[in-house]
Amino acid sequence: MVRSARTLAPARPARWLHTLSRILLFTLSLWVLVYPARGEQSASGAPDPSGRELRIAEMELPAAALNGVSPLPTLLRPVPERSSIAVDGNVPPADREHIGYGLDTRPMPHLMQNQYGRDRRPRKLRVAVLENEHLRATFALDLGGRLWSLVDKSSGRDLLYSNPVFQPANLAIRNAWFSGGVEWNFGVYGHATHTCSPVFAARLTDAEGNPILRIYEYERINDLPFQIDFLLPKDLPCLLVHVRLANRHDHTVPMYWWSNIAVPERPGSRVLVPANAAYGFGVEARMKRCAVPIHDDVDCTYPVNLSLATDYFFRLSDEVRPWITSLDKTGTGLIQSSTSRLRGRKLFVWGMNRGGRKWQDFLTEPGHPYIEIQAGLARTQLECLPMPAGAEWSWTESYGRLKADPAIVHGRDWQAAINHVGERLEASLSSAELDRWHERLATTAQKPPNEILHQGSGWGALEQIRRETQGLAAPTAAATTPFPNDSIGPAQKPWLMLLRGDGLPEPDQPWPDNYQVNPAWRKVLKEAVANGRGCGWVSWLHLGVMAYHAGESEAARDAWTKSVRLRENPVALRNLAVIARQDKQLDEAASLYRRAYSIAPDMADLAVEAAQCLADANRTDELGEFLGALPPAIRSHGRVRISEARWLMAVGKPEEAQAMLEATELADLREAETVLSDAWYQAEAAKRAAAEDRALTAELIAEVKRTVALPSQVDYRIGSGQ
Repeated sequence: MVRSARTLAPARPARWLHTLSRILLFTLSLWVLVYPARGEQSASGAPDPSGRELRIAEMELPAAALNGVSPLPTLLRPVPERSSIAVDGNVPPADREHIGYGLDTRPMPHLMQNQYGRDRRPRKLRVAVLENEHLRATFALDLGGRLWSLVDKSSGRDLLYSNPVFQPANLAIRNAWFSGGVEWNFGVYGHATHTCSPVFAARLTDAEGNPILRIYEYERINDLPFQIDFLLPKDLPCLLVHVRLANRHDHTVPMYWWSNIAVPERPGSRVLVPANAAYGFGVEARMKRCAVPIHDDVDCTYPVNLSLATDYFFRLSDEVRPWITSLDKTGTGLIQSSTSRLRGRKLFVWGMNRGGRKWQDFLTEPGHPYIEIQAGLARTQLECLPMPAGAEWSWTESYGRLKADPAIVHGRDWQAAINHVGERLEASLSSAELDRWHERLATTAQKPPNEILHQGSGWGALEQIRRETQGLAAPTAAATTPFPNDSIGPAQKPWLMLLRGDGLPEPDQPWPDNYQVNPAWRKVLKEAVANGRGCGWVSWLHLGVMAYHAGESEAARDAWTKSVRLRENPVALRNLAVIARQDKQLDEAASLYRRAYSIAPDMADLAVEAAQCLADANRTDELGEFLGALPPAIRSHGRVRISEARWLMAVGKPEEAQAMLEATELADLREAETVLSDAWYQAEAAKRAAAEDRALTAELIAEVKRTVALPSQVDYRIGSGQ
């Protein structure tokens, strides 16, 4: 799981002062948040003398704007159920049983959150604050319910890595992702679809009067809700997190869950987990068994020893209590443990090479490195687990401060170190006590909330109405995760009209704002069109998207062709271009893209795809004309600039291409993506070919990559030893 980096910006005077001011702004806003005015009341009424409290507040920090979603549906060809993952022979059959299972999930019906940039300004985030006398937990309700910070009141220390800025980058299922805190990844493989979106938050109270924060949302890909209850009981120095998942379908679903925990990367910090082996998965994309702590003559439990970005999935035996911790030189840090169902544990590092360091800075301000210690349902993140029809799974996690003897923690005896940490954990919160809390929280999890404090999307409410309209059973967890009808907004209303027999209305602009791919919705829309209700261009556009998602490419092509005949619209034309491009019909695709963009000249994503297709089709003159006519705001888009660099190379200007690449800031650079460095090397190879009167071949490009140093501005390679 690797992240994205920043290219060098023009020099600014006193940059250190600029950075310091942002950090001070974040610190001040967090101080206001965690030290509220005297007499402030919590969401549950008068302040509790014990310090137990749940309240809603705002946090202000430098943040990039998300700026909505792409209007273009993500069209990916269906892939085999078992994704191809290389596995070494030293991985036993039992541990490879589910490798690749469930990883073929595609992001539709969600649209991509790729409209962000890197201009950060002070913005307010709505948060929930839960605390007792020991800990203060802050949750970002507009950003997936992320546990933003967990402050130990006795020391004032944040046990997590809390990002001082909000800076999206291209790492999640829907593109936008940010580092820091604890992220709750549910349902489908990858960083969750809700990670940069609002979620529902509600208040409950347990039998002892402890306030409970419930966070939940409906996930459209697997058509299931998730539910998390957070509790800070009196006298307990741990945050308890109870997760409840229910499969309300009549078939097995691939289920994925990983709690993604960010902690500071400090010199001398060590990650400890009760395991003597792990499965490494690095840039070579091969799963292999590794010894712990020493692997390839390196102690992999010290993150600063690792030069390249790597995942280590620790192999815990079924007999040990599952936990993971990161402890600094003094033996102090965060420890996470859980009941037995959540068995997976993982360490992720960006690596100490130049690309890894750049990714760290790209996700925040310089000087805030972090690592991830994670906990999941499966042994690795290269698999989902089959969840039977009607099954319900739950577990309880604990998050708290641990202080251990640094001489033992950092000693040479690994078994002694993990035994010592395990003993310290038992003294703080025993396994039996955590099991008892789990039973109590499992009972509370069956109860509906007392009050909704924050609303998420309207898709859960729409789905409940569809099921009720069609006489289907309500979702298993409907009472505990209520999706009120007043959460339905503009995105859901066209589908509500369709459901109620009015047909699918045509939007004001020549493209829709959202899509459905659930077969149940496809049936409703097909019946409406067959009966002459709402059978215009937008209905055929949607039917084409639904057919394509179902693997019916020809039906999709026919539907989009009908849509274009009824109204020349940019999305149907673009979708036809995607099919043509996938079928290697680049000239046809380029022409379709030009037609599509002529209708929507302000659609940056369409310009990006059109320019890429023109470059791939070697339509050099047409590409130059296309780029020259673009509005400045779109021509400056990072991915359009890459196509322009390709055009410069095609017209014999590789030096100008390199200068453009070195000055390009690609806000949505994908983790492990090398598009900038590859293009720079191609330009360098073109220069050498011209100087030496040689052909520009793949062999020459490979030679240049071996012999020429890459400028740091374009070096985001996480697989390089530099």
